[in-house]
Amino acid sequence: MQYEKLTAISPIDGRYADKCSELTEVFSEYGLVKRRVLVECVWLEALCDDKRIKECKALSVKERAALRKIAAEFSVKDAQRIKDIEKTTNHDVKAVEYFLKEKLASCASLTSGKDSASPLASRSEFVHFGCTSEDINNMSHALMLRDGQKVLRGAMDEMTKVIVQMAKRYAKVPMLAHTHGQPASPTTVGKELAVFSARLKRQAAEIDRLVMPAKMNGAVGNFNAHLSAYPSVDWEELSRKVIGSLGLRQNRLTTQIESHDGIAELF
Repeated sequence: MQYEKLTAISPIDGRYADKCSELTEVFSEYGLVKRRVLVECVWLEALCDDKRIKECKALSVKERAALRKIAAEFSVKDAQRIKDIEKTTNHDVKAVEYFLKEKLASCASLTSGKDSASPLASRSEFVHFGCTSEDINNMSHALMLRDGQKVLRGAMDEMTKVIVQMAKRYAKVPMLAHTHGQPASPTTVGKELAVFSARLKRQAAEIDRLVMPAKMNGAVGNFNAHLSAYPSVDWEELSRKVIGSLGLRQNRLTTQIESHDGIAELF
């Protein structure tokens, strides 16, 4: 069946698709996969930058640019390649790992000939090093919510501005207020509108205050594999820097999953 608005499962994919087009890149499966790739690339770059992880060689200027380009220019075609790999892996995050290994091995800007391998291929075994799938997923979900929040907060501010203008315009227009569903004392249209602008402003301040928490500490939250391989690395600090570089806040104490309290607070 060819896609049409009337065949969409969700109203926001059909009837209201044009009202939320800005969110398509954020909350779609493509948006999730794109952010998974970003997280994996940022993690690999951090590993390469740590001199104590000798097997993961430091990046040259060109190699760093090529690695960042994979995430920056991620396309729907790339996402489809990951979905094709997933048919074999039967695991969505593992498919991202294999996709990145392909990309690292074939960076055109770094290869000297058609059959030559990219020097980034030597770091391919450090893609996803020490990570559990939740490390990638919780950060990707946090990034989706952060980016979606920017769009929604913009719309929220526009709406609040209009309500404030109406509150001022109708400040002296009388209306009969109700209590318990019964006519009561007089009020004005402007005052009642101001109630909602005040509520929206308070909620906006609460949303702006919240920095999404994230974790990148391994299978059960203890850096077990990380420390077994490289005991001299301050993994908690390295993880904090990676999380902070993406505009998120480190949750230091977790189980296998990030607790998702931040998501609950935002919702």
